[in-house]
Amino acid sequence: MACAVAVRGVEKRFGAVRALDGISLEVQAGEFFALLGPNGAGKTTLISALGGLAVPDAGSLSVMGHDVRRDYRQARRALGIVPQELVFDPFFTVRETLELQSGYFGLRGNGRWIDELIEKLALTSKAGANMRSLSGGMKRRVMVAQALVHRPPVIVLDEPTAGVDVELRQTLWAFIRELNAAGHTIVLTTHYLEEAQQLCSRIAMMKDGRIAALDTTANLLAAFSERVLRVKLAGCELPASLAAGARSEPGGWWRIAIRDTAHVEEALAKLRAAGATVESLEVAEPELEEVFLKIMHRRAA
Repeated sequence: MACAVAVRGVEKRFGAVRALDGISLEVQAGEFFALLGPNGAGKTTLISALGGLAVPDAGSLSVMGHDVRRDYRQARRALGIVPQELVFDPFFTVRETLELQSGYFGLRGNGRWIDELIEKLALTSKAGANMRSLSGGMKRRVMVAQALVHRPPVIVLDEPTAGVDVELRQTLWAFIRELNAAGHTIVLTTHYLEEAQQLCSRIAMMKDGRIAALDTTANLLAAFSERVLRVKLAGCELPASLAAGARSEPGGWWRIAIRDTAHVEEALAKLRAAGATVESLEVAEPELEEVFLKIMHRRAA
């Protein structure tokens, strides 16, 4: 599989702050890749360097084989970035904004693709509206359309659903899934970890400008998280046969680690044998949030 994004030994300082400390990673063509980390981890700095907005002190970056510094024009044409900030010209309509963006890449006759973007991102009713009149969510949709107007093979989404409503989130992810299925490479940063778990096949976690973990989503969940049976008992204690592998939680709940569905039945059989009355129960699947917290704590330690 071809390499869509290559980051090799990238370092970047801002005064005494080391924002990137020798970052190296590769994203393969067609991947849906997550870049996660707490605030200040260096994610946005890395994206800025990838887009040519920040010049690294050391190392190299390339997009679809084009070096970001030596072959800037081709690298930038291959990349579409949706930034965190809502940056727009207040004097143009939505359609004019997208037409101007097309012009920056020397694209003529791009009207059909602009129409499709407007439709896919549910902007049809706002196509003739001035940018300054739009809500924050609508502006976010236009930012996504701007990043896609030149049909880049690599799309970077930096917190694309921050502060937006459920409708936009569903519309956006449906469209991005279509693009990924068509072969586009997607790099996502988000604080909504359930989104990364559902969408991304591979994940890099950053902490203090370094890679703290890099693996497939399935491997990370298997290594750092667990499937659990949560039970709340009515007026009785947890049987001794289960207590050794359980821990209590607020509200009278017990958390029992399980391997699979057969283990769930085994635990329930032990509860029945002990005469315990189950008031409530649920099976919780492994969660990326648990993985994230464990990895961040491990690196801090």
